[in-house]
This record gives sequence, structure tokens and C-alpha cells, in this order.
Amino acid sequence: MATTVDQTSEHDGLKFWQFMVAGSIAGSVEHMAMFPVDTLKTRMQAITSSCKTPSITVRQSLGSIMKFEGVGGLYRGIAAMGLGAGPAHAVYFSVYESCKKKLSSGNPNNSVAHAASGVCATVASDAVITPMDVVKQRLQLEGSPYKGVCDCVRRVFMEEGFGAFYASYRTTVVMNAPFTAVHFATYEAAKRGLMKVSPESGSDDETLLVHATAGAVAGALAAALTTPLDVVKTQLQCQGVCGCDRFSSSSMMDVIQTIKKKDGYGGLMRGWIPRMLFHARLLQSAGRRHEGAKGFFQRLNDENGSIE
Repeated sequence: MATTVDQTSEHDGLKFWQFMVAGSIAGSVEHMAMFPVDTLKTRMQAITSSCKTPSITVRQSLGSIMKFEGVGGLYRGIAAMGLGAGPAHAVYFSVYESCKKKLSSGNPNNSVAHAASGVCATVASDAVITPMDVVKQRLQLEGSPYKGVCDCVRRVFMEEGFGAFYASYRTTVVMNAPFTAVHFATYEAAKRGLMKVSPESGSDDETLLVHATAGAVAGALAAALTTPLDVVKTQLQCQGVCGCDRFSSSSMMDVIQTIKKKDGYGGLMRGWIPRMLFHARLLQSAGRRHEGAKGFFQRLNDENGSIE
């Protein structure tokens, strides 16, 4: 019994697998809920011609999907998202909590340890979700030639090899490192600013509102600043499909130069609005859902402990 207590106390009273499940639930729910917004972003970022690509707005992208594909077009590829988001978020939260414990040296307010833990967790989770993200984005494209997740995985592997699933991994990591840094810095600054506006707010609802607002602001800003790298990621993941350009290498600079040559610097900001909306909402409530899932397991453990 003492061993169990020691193990669970390291994770806020939860077992390690429970931390992973809590993170999986939090990430999967929000990603699935915001999937239509992610589809709009992918459609806007995909460059499908060798000449200058006409700029399209969120409204035009949504209208085109609804007119020619219906509501189902907004959810094509959601199965890949479900298969990838759950395991990836489980890895993210478990690695984050483990690293935070080791790096914080007993100081729960160690911001450097929190930021470093976030970067480590991001690198690990990206390795898990990148293959399914490739499948997801290829299924999201207009006129996608794939029948579903399994067909896409099989054809990509047979026609392009295993490396195609990780062609964008380096770009994804480089993108998410500054994303994480900006998010953490902005979140802490926004939280402090909001607490100064209402320093006497101490109720659970008011505290939750502060965290949610700070999370939304941090997510939106981090998403906007890293949009150029997200456009590069989309290009690498969708290359050679539905008319998208194919690149001779996975070099970020090669892709950036190609986009600049065709569409100017504006091409690197394609899809920034839906990307901001996606991450603002995701980071506004994902942490709350993670805490809710953790609370469920904590109550379950307490009940089991009482029975024993």
C-alpha cells in the first residue's frame, strides 16, 4: 500500500496511466470539436497550382465546402485526428508532468521548468501525432483521392515510403518550440494582468474565467506568430496530392522560397484566422478538461481507497 501511495502522490494522487488517459481525453475532445475550423485552415493553406494562388477568405472556403460537399466535407479526416490526438495528448501531458517534477526542484512556480517541460512534451507528442496529421490533412483536401484513413496510410506507404509520414516532423518541432515559448510567456503575462484588474476575485468561477481568458489570448497570439511555419508544414504533408507542389527535399527554406516566389509574403500567412480560432479555443478549455479528467480519477481512487 505504501508503494502505491508513493507512486500516485507524484502525479497529484493519480497513477501514471491515469495521467495519460486524462491528457488523452482533454486533447481529443477539443480537437474533435474544433475539427471543421481545422479543415478550413488546411484548405486555405494548400497551394494547388504552379502559378500564383488566388487568395480565399474563411467565408469563401466554408461556402465552397458547404455547396459542393455538404457538412460531411468539414469532417473528412476526423477519424485520423481521433486516432492521433488521443495518444499524442496522453504523451504530452505525461511527459510534461514528469519533466516538471524533475526540473522544478520542488518549486511549483518555476516558470523556466514549466517552459522546458512544455518543449520536451511537445517534441515527444509531435513524434506520435505527425503521421496521423499527414493522413488527416490529405483527407481534408478538396477532391482527396483517398477513400479513408486505412487507404491513405496504405497508399502513402506503398507510393512514397515510410519517410513521407515524417517529412514535416522537423518543421513541426521547429514550429511548436516557439509556439510553446510564446504561449507560456503570454499566458503568464495575461493571467497576471487579469488578476491585477480584479485582484479580489477569489471564487472558483472567476479564477476559471481568468485561466480561460489567458489561455485563449496566449493560444491566439502563439498561433498567429507561427502561422508561416504551419503553412510550410501543410505544404510538406500534402505535397504531390490534389495538385499541390512536390518538393525535392523537406527543407523549410526551400518551401518558404517557393511560397514567396508564387504568392509573396502573404502566402505564408494563409489560414491565420482559423488557426487562431482553433488554438484560442483549444488552449482556453483543454487544461480545464484535463483537470476535470484528473478529478474523476482522483475521486475514483479515493472511493477505491475507502473500500479497501
